[in-house]
Amino acid sequence: MQTIASRCRIPRLRQLLLVLLATTGLFLAGAAPTSAHAALTGSDPKQGAVVDRAPGQVKLTFSEKVAMSDGSVRVLDPSGKRVDTNKTTDLGSNTYGVRLRPGLPDGTFTVAYQVVSADSHPVAGAYTFSIGAPSDTKVALPDQEAGGGLLGALYDSARYLSYAGFILLVGGAAFVLGCWPRGAGVRPVQRLVTGGWVTLTAATLALLLLRAPYTSSGKLGDAFDMGKLGDVLNTKTGAALVSRLLLLAAAALFIAVLFGAYEKREDLKEKKDLTFGLAIGGTVVALGIAATWAMAEHASTGIQAGIAMPVDVLHLLAVAAWLGGLASLLVALFRTTAVDASAVQRFSTVAFTSVVVLAATGTYQAWRQVGSWSALTGTSYGQLLLVKIGLVVVLVGVASVSRRWTGRIAAEASGLAPEAAAAVVVEQRTKQTAQQASRQTSKKPQKKAAAKPAPKPVTVPASGQGGDDDPERSAQLARQQAAMDSAREKRIRDADPYRSGLRRSVLAEAGIAVVLLGVTTFLTTTEPGRTEEEAAKATSAAAAQRSGPLQLKVPFDTGGTDGKGTVQLDLDPGRTGSNTMHLYVKRPNGSAFDVPEVKVSLTNEAKDVGPLPIAPDHIATGHWSANGVQVPMAGTWKIAVTVRTSDIDQITVKKNAQIG
Repeated sequence: MQTIASRCRIPRLRQLLLVLLATTGLFLAGAAPTSAHAALTGSDPKQGAVVDRAPGQVKLTFSEKVAMSDGSVRVLDPSGKRVDTNKTTDLGSNTYGVRLRPGLPDGTFTVAYQVVSADSHPVAGAYTFSIGAPSDTKVALPDQEAGGGLLGALYDSARYLSYAGFILLVGGAAFVLGCWPRGAGVRPVQRLVTGGWVTLTAATLALLLLRAPYTSSGKLGDAFDMGKLGDVLNTKTGAALVSRLLLLAAAALFIAVLFGAYEKREDLKEKKDLTFGLAIGGTVVALGIAATWAMAEHASTGIQAGIAMPVDVLHLLAVAAWLGGLASLLVALFRTTAVDASAVQRFSTVAFTSVVVLAATGTYQAWRQVGSWSALTGTSYGQLLLVKIGLVVVLVGVASVSRRWTGRIAAEASGLAPEAAAAVVVEQRTKQTAQQASRQTSKKPQKKAAAKPAPKPVTVPASGQGGDDDPERSAQLARQQAAMDSAREKRIRDADPYRSGLRRSVLAEAGIAVVLLGVTTFLTTTEPGRTEEEAAKATSAAAAQRSGPLQLKVPFDTGGTDGKGTVQLDLDPGRTGSNTMHLYVKRPNGSAFDVPEVKVSLTNEAKDVGPLPIAPDHIATGHWSANGVQVPMAGTWKIAVTVRTSDIDQITVKKNAQIG
């Protein structure tokens, strides 16, 4: 964590990690229910249900309140034609309805929905129900998940860049204002902070434009639909993005003062007053920008939202102070040799404080979003969280290497700051090398050489002094002096092995931080482990509720004499696993009669399973039965009933049914 702090002890870092792991275990052991991504918990008609007559409307119940607009729910008949009125209604208790048109035919209907959960992420799904009896359906839903594809990749990239820009803007400005005031006049640092502002602003604009297609159509062209953009502005996420843009306008003024009036201020009292004003204003702006994430994403929903949102703000600010300061320090190590020892000491304190805050806030967030050891290891969110923890541990190890390089430089240069120490070390070694070369030269016999005219010394007048009335000559001499100064700085930066080692270790820290930021971005778009487990349980419970004895009536006509009738198929309990099947063959007048043969097969075309043949035994007149009928998985099964009424008259009738 501490990049070049020579006074931070490694035992303190080890103790911090132990406290983090112990607290994580304590939180995960005492989890309470919560939610983040919305999940469908109920419907009317239920999934796979067969109703006698068409319902007036379809109702969907979610685990939390969702944002739903007209067209968010579509009901399609077996031919794929829409049969809903395109108007959704909030029925209360997280239940939403869409009315159906009258006069619907029998068959299997598909309900497709795409909504936005309270944490701003799109949620989509589909299920079927049947009127009268199941039938074939021509509805083909897209395989792409909500928020996926090219548009999802662009949106996630913009999210990543927004986090990166926030870190460089806030962390870099804090490093200059709180740790290294003289850095306000260093061009590379100015470009770093300004680049962070530009990146965050551009990414926020991109998120605002991409929001409508990301949560609805999935078409990139809709990003420039002003009507849909207006709809986005009325949502919680849209309000947060607009607020961020307004705060970035204030941040632009802050940057202008920090790198303009503040850097040029000479009077100590005036500079102190300006520092205080910039600190207050910068803190308010940074808090506001961080709050735009907290108010629209995971922290804003679920249990303890009133606590989670300020905790999330603190977490973001701690990340920015640590990684943004690290980036500023990296720029200083590669581009300048003038970092003060006091600046190093201050960043050491800021970095360690940030780590403590990250440990506390990150543990709390893990408890809210994971909640159990099974969710930590068995869900995508939990596995990403483990990867993030592993990267933090590696980062601590690399930071300890940076500390060793810092200690070596400080020891050789009598406790100076690493940058100043590097300059002293290089100068000392250069002088020692020159003295050794001079002694070796004096020991060798000297040969007389032809006298050469002494080179004419080039004098470079000091800035502001006259020495040459020719402006072109003065400019040339100034460029030569600048080149000499630049070459000396580069020699100081590159020649000392200790400084080079420190630069490599800090660069490695920055590289790990980039990967860590990517994992964090994926975490913010991944369904939390606790919610994923709860959704799976709700789905299992809903499946258990809709599972029950299956009954189908299959009319047949073989075309021969006495070839018409109905086969009633009963499957009990109508779930995955072992079932009992009964077949009843009846004439059109309802009387039972025997036929030479009845056969059944089951096929799950979606999973490419089957046909699974079933040969029932004749029990009594018009009654056949089969025990131990295995249904390997839940889903839509095509049931084929073959009836033979004579040696040459036979027909196979197929019906779709939801089993399990």
